[in-house]
Amino acid sequence: MKILIIGSGGREHAIAWKFAQNNKVEKIYVAPGNAGTELLDRCENVVLSDIEEMVEFASKNKVGLTMVGSEELLVEGIVDKFEEKGLTVFGPDKKSAILEGSKAYSKDFMKKYGVKTAAYEVFTDYDNAIKYLDKIEYPTVVKASGLAAGKGVIIAQNKGEAVEAVKDMLLDNKFKQAGAEIVIEEFLEGVEASILSITDGNTIVPFISAKDHKKIGEGETGLNTGGMGVIAPNPYVTAEIMKEFIDSIMTPTLEGLKAEKMKFNGVIFFGLMITEKGIYSLEYNMRLGDPETQAVLPLMENDFLEIIEMCIDGDLDKVEMSWKEAFACCVVGVSGGYPESYKKGYEITGLSNVDDLVFIAGAKLEVDKLLTSGGRVINIVSLGEKLETACKNTYSSIDKINFEGLYCRRDIGKINK
Repeated sequence: MKILIIGSGGREHAIAWKFAQNNKVEKIYVAPGNAGTELLDRCENVVLSDIEEMVEFASKNKVGLTMVGSEELLVEGIVDKFEEKGLTVFGPDKKSAILEGSKAYSKDFMKKYGVKTAAYEVFTDYDNAIKYLDKIEYPTVVKASGLAAGKGVIIAQNKGEAVEAVKDMLLDNKFKQAGAEIVIEEFLEGVEASILSITDGNTIVPFISAKDHKKIGEGETGLNTGGMGVIAPNPYVTAEIMKEFIDSIMTPTLEGLKAEKMKFNGVIFFGLMITEKGIYSLEYNMRLGDPETQAVLPLMENDFLEIIEMCIDGDLDKVEMSWKEAFACCVVGVSGGYPESYKKGYEITGLSNVDDLVFIAGAKLEVDKLLTSGGRVINIVSLGEKLETACKNTYSSIDKINFEGLYCRRDIGKINK
């Protein structure tokens, strides 16, 4: 089988790495990919500029499965375009992708189908939003409704910060069209959890839980990023919490998908908050998360391609997931200045000294050198029988790597609350 993966980050490198473990995979194309996928066995990077080119490439090269990592392309309707040409693609159609593409829509969906979530209101008018800020308690959460690369969520500690966030989004166009509609949401105190899952429209199969660390600074301080590190499984997702998730979030979500006729073969990523009052749904993502994927897939004992094929065949109810009895820790090494301005083109050295998994997120090959090409540069993943062991090993590996401005958080896996 030939596979096409669309994306360029550490997630796509990890997906390609997992697919390559199946011997029936003849070729893996990654569009556009990065230095990591370029060096992977049976893998080839390809430059495809738009959906039409991707469809044409998949058809011409007899690609048996396409997997989409880009939320923008999913919202744009890439799955619909592939299916119109009779091509097998794993992901939500345009109708279903709105669950990620619009936070306002997803919150209304949760409310309609009884998915446990925080109280909220939606606004497009600045004055109405400001009036609402007088009626609520603080801290509060202000979210750009559209896609903002994980950066359109502001936790406002007081009314002044909330007014600033609303102004940035609705008046100053900080997040462009993504912030033209906003959600002001009740702040939930607790521990975040991520649960990746796949669905065939009739069944949802959850994967092992994970804990993402989103803020740039240690102790969850500073700006939001695409994720500075992740551990799996999440120690706070106990058997009781998992049961509550299934009963109060996953099952009503599935019922909502059926009622809205959102039938597709793809991923649902549940972003959750575990509080003293139970577990709440924060958001849906409709593709594998980054960097959660980089920690979850190395723990998966199942053949990933076989699971996806069973999903596509409508046999997901027959899948039995199997996971290693271990913890995974993934630390993201980023360029200095990320998530704001940063420089590119610095040489990365020391990777040959690392025994742990290395997934490239933002680097390119130039002659014999590996050079930084993005804000998120490398993902180092280590497994261990204990969480502490996995984290210690990951940091031992990242200390062997160097590039100008390399920064990583030093507290991944140290959860205080």
